[in-house]
Amino acid sequence: MTVGRVFGVPLHVDASMLLLTVLVTVVYAEFARRQLAVGHLGGWLIGAGFVVSLLGSVLLHELGHALTARRYGIGVRGITLELLGGYTEMDRDAPSPRVDLLVSLAGPAVSAVLGAVAVAATLALPDGTLVDQLAFQLAVSNVIVAIFNSLPGLPLDGGRALRAAVWAVTGDRHRGTEVAGWVGRAVAVGTVALVVLLTLRRALVPLALPLMLLVALTLWRGAGQSIRMARISRRLPLIDLARLARPVLPVPSGTPLAEAQRRRAEGPVPAAALTVVDSAGRPVALVDPARAEAVPVERRPWLTVDAVSRSLDTLPALPVSADGERVMETVQTHPGAQYVVTAGEDVVGVLHIADLAQLLEPKRKMNT
Repeated sequence: MTVGRVFGVPLHVDASMLLLTVLVTVVYAEFARRQLAVGHLGGWLIGAGFVVSLLGSVLLHELGHALTARRYGIGVRGITLELLGGYTEMDRDAPSPRVDLLVSLAGPAVSAVLGAVAVAATLALPDGTLVDQLAFQLAVSNVIVAIFNSLPGLPLDGGRALRAAVWAVTGDRHRGTEVAGWVGRAVAVGTVALVVLLTLRRALVPLALPLMLLVALTLWRGAGQSIRMARISRRLPLIDLARLARPVLPVPSGTPLAEAQRRRAEGPVPAAALTVVDSAGRPVALVDPARAEAVPVERRPWLTVDAVSRSLDTLPALPVSADGERVMETVQTHPGAQYVVTAGEDVVGVLHIADLAQLLEPKRKMNT
């Protein structure tokens, strides 16, 4: 859900936040009842108040990233609060290692400042009071967030800082991403080991165990995704739509599907994309391969290509001269199976997402 804007940055809340809210409220309410000797209602109210304060801290952390990115000309699409905290979505990568480093460390710096303020408040407030305990927990939370996020492994902020450092030394951003990704996997394994140790020593609240394991799993998956994206990015210069896009075979509107498929099979390029043209010879639609294959063979002579086609107006288009970065940006912005490739006003080919995936990840098994 989009809940508003903060300093002009769209703020989104993921549905998984409900789970985090319930979990933290329950854990902190039990803590408050033990430490402050309050009733059940008081414990729940204190737990809910702590959640609000914690989410505010996470939001300020992400704003540190967002505002620093905007300071250096990087657009910010939004901030999302989710189960494991939050993340800031930017519209492009940092242009230099220095900017990448500054944007990465802005979030932990904000958390460290909040932690320091909360520590000062804890020392100034009377011991054993509600506000004292709340300030203490906020201090601990922000200090832990600052330290944990500074660990040198992707997808953590410290991993982005490590990437920036390797990028600065080697001049290769992709190598920096891979190195930080592998370190991120080591951090995930270390997190699991720490969780097991704390559990064995009974230093971890049982309800917090699943959340901590989920954090470790998320770190592992995020690190793996970073490694994968670095390898894909290395191959972006190989994208040449003039060669990668499948040629088109025009068939008149009203042509039976079986006849259109026969013409393609007997043509010079059996993998050509079938385009439906109107009476003036203008392409108006593209046959959807999945819908066409779903039609029983015995029905294909009686079903026209129009019934299994999609209007060209509904399909994303790419100019044949588009480079790899623009192609990937279009694919991420408009996910789909097919993309129309154009040269001016003419449709010159169709890019199939499976062909693009095979080019970028030749060793990855693809579903056919």
